[in-house]
Amino acid sequence: MTEQPGLFGAETRGERAPAAAPPPGAPLSTRMRPLSLEEFVGQEHAVGPGAVLRRALESDTLPSIILWGPPGSGKTTLAGIVAAMTGSAFEAVSAVTSGVAELRRIVDRAAERRRVGRRTLLFIDEIHRFNKAQQDAILPHVENGLVRLLGATTENPGFEVNAALLSRARVVRLEALEAGAIRRLVERALDDSERGLGGRGVELDTDALDELVARSGGDARVALDALEIAAAVTAEEGGRRRVGRDAVIGALQHPTLLSDRAGDQHYWMVSALIKSVRGSDPDAAVYWLARMLEAGEDPVFVARRLVILAAEDVGMADPGALPVAVAAQQAAHLVGMPEARIPLTQATLHLAAAPKSNSVIRAYAAAAEDARATLQQPVPLHLRNAVTALDRELGAGRGYRYAHDHADGIVEQQHLPDALAGRRYYEPSANGAEAGVADRLDRIRRELARRRDEDGPAV
Repeated sequence: MTEQPGLFGAETRGERAPAAAPPPGAPLSTRMRPLSLEEFVGQEHAVGPGAVLRRALESDTLPSIILWGPPGSGKTTLAGIVAAMTGSAFEAVSAVTSGVAELRRIVDRAAERRRVGRRTLLFIDEIHRFNKAQQDAILPHVENGLVRLLGATTENPGFEVNAALLSRARVVRLEALEAGAIRRLVERALDDSERGLGGRGVELDTDALDELVARSGGDARVALDALEIAAAVTAEEGGRRRVGRDAVIGALQHPTLLSDRAGDQHYWMVSALIKSVRGSDPDAAVYWLARMLEAGEDPVFVARRLVILAAEDVGMADPGALPVAVAAQQAAHLVGMPEARIPLTQATLHLAAAPKSNSVIRAYAAAAEDARATLQQPVPLHLRNAVTALDRELGAGRGYRYAHDHADGIVEQQHLPDALAGRRYYEPSANGAEAGVADRLDRIRRELARRRDEDGPAV
């Protein structure tokens, strides 16, 4: 059996993989990767004392699991710790470079081990990159217990992992690291003289540490590698390197604002924007708008969401909201970034501050339900155009009352099919301009009722 470089340093394929320290030339984030649960920082809900996953690791009863979380949250690190703690043989592959043939070789080795009573743990990094055929290739072996699966993914496994495979694994959600966890990791790297920057005379100003923590986006890898770059570009004076805020900002260059255009962060952020506008919170709304745009989100996509919001959540309570949103969409398309931020911000603030009503979407939903149930209902004869002689002979248009022939524009006339006569779909709210709409419709209905009382039912 030959040694091959693995995800956790040199490892022997098919054998237990020790969580060995990486070579000195590796980036700081790799050198400082925790080697045990005691060193692991954050994710207390998953691996803290008493957590189910920790107990399973300590008792070597780990089920098949999928680690799901953003970059830098500790997925690969935790996998390395699992590799060191498990009593099983450990096989590690990357979904980027491995195929079905490699999986079959692993399955063959696992079958040989099972004959002598030994288990196999299969780690698949970036498991979301495996296609259906590759996932199907390992499904029966996870199902019958030949291998236990340990997957890692930044994408929602509910979308990216086959339902059958997902049902046989436990999903462990890892969150972006909190500021306190990032701070502890940075301070550990500054103090550690074996793997980190300790003993090299590196000092980090307080405001520089605050900046590094704030701009890392909860990604330990970003924070540690930026620290190493900032230290490297800081001049040494008297055997010390005093790293300041400017050096940290230069090392980070662009803050890590996570908003992948097709993944979970994309949908979560636009959901936060929509719900902040709907909740009439202009401050939160403009924050999420800025998060999306600064992370490189397509401004036209944002503009489309604002147009939908204007009709769905503001609607008739402020009929002017939709033109504002449409104008912002057109402006964003016309001027592009970065200037598109200005009209998009105006529209966002307008919609967030506007009175709210969802009567438009409720009216359509109710009408659509009846429309699907009454597709065969004919259009009433008096509403049909009398285009041909045959139309007229059949009575099309006969008895139609033209609203403008009446001074108030109100006519007593049935406009729905017979089966739906009298049905109401639009129920205006009492918010904003829609309160006036509700008053007008109420007056119209009272007037029509009065006429029915005087003249009898209409056509």
